[in-house]
Amino acid sequence: MANITTAFVKQFGDTLYLLSQQKESRLSNAVMVENGAYGEEAYFDQYNADTANEKVARHANVEYAVDDYARRRVSFIDVYWAKLIDKEDQLSMLLDPTSTLLRAGAAAIGRKIDDKIIAAFSGTAYTGKAGGTSTTFTAANQIAVGGAGLTIAKLLSAKELLDAADVDPDEERFCAVSAKQVTNLLNTTEVKSADYNTVKALVQGQIDTFLGFKFIRTERLATDDSDSRMCLAWAKSGMLLAKRNEMNAKIDEIPTKHYAKQVYAAISCGATRMEEAKCVEIYCSEA
Repeated sequence: MANITTAFVKQFGDTLYLLSQQKESRLSNAVMVENGAYGEEAYFDQYNADTANEKVARHANVEYAVDDYARRRVSFIDVYWAKLIDKEDQLSMLLDPTSTLLRAGAAAIGRKIDDKIIAAFSGTAYTGKAGGTSTTFTAANQIAVGGAGLTIAKLLSAKELLDAADVDPDEERFCAVSAKQVTNLLNTTEVKSADYNTVKALVQGQIDTFLGFKFIRTERLATDDSDSRMCLAWAKSGMLLAKRNEMNAKIDEIPTKHYAKQVYAAISCGATRMEEAKCVEIYCSEA
């Protein structure tokens, strides 16, 4: 006699769930964005500060300020994500994973954009008329780890560096940190104090502003061999993201793959540090 369990039907969910992940770019709204660039490279012009002259005699000739133009180069890279869905796989899953996979693809591209911004923050910037001059990060704008995590003293030092460079105090300023640095701040006496607690949203698990910096939590910041995290502080105009196009997504059937469904998303973009004085690295121990 057949056991009744042979008639049991295995039930599968009809929804494909995304696991925990960063689902969009967190840094692109914190930098300048230039859309519609074209070519393999794009150039963005700048102008430095001038010095005013004094008129010391009547009928004196006018002295003209020396031209002090500058330029930064951005190189573009095509970033893409693609997934192939065999018809047999789709039948086996008893669901259509296309929309969920598209969200996964958009999230992957968003994370890649953040990676490019982070790499450009500390990397070599290319300046000059043809973008042929290499400009490295300013060592004076690197705040040493000092065997500590993120402290109020380090944030004050970052603020001082930006202020001393006459970075516009009305311009938005940001600080990218990992979860560990948020914990560092929450364990700081000043932050716990009602007198200093302008970061109440942090206590509630959100991101807010402290010492003029709007905090952005990201786990994509680099660490070194000594478990020091390189956190970033900057004024918005100090970084630039250039895009040749917005992210586009397509779904196609591929005849050479037995008409399997291809889900595809792509963007062409590049990033650069626009001004060294507006960018600060803060090294924080996570040991």
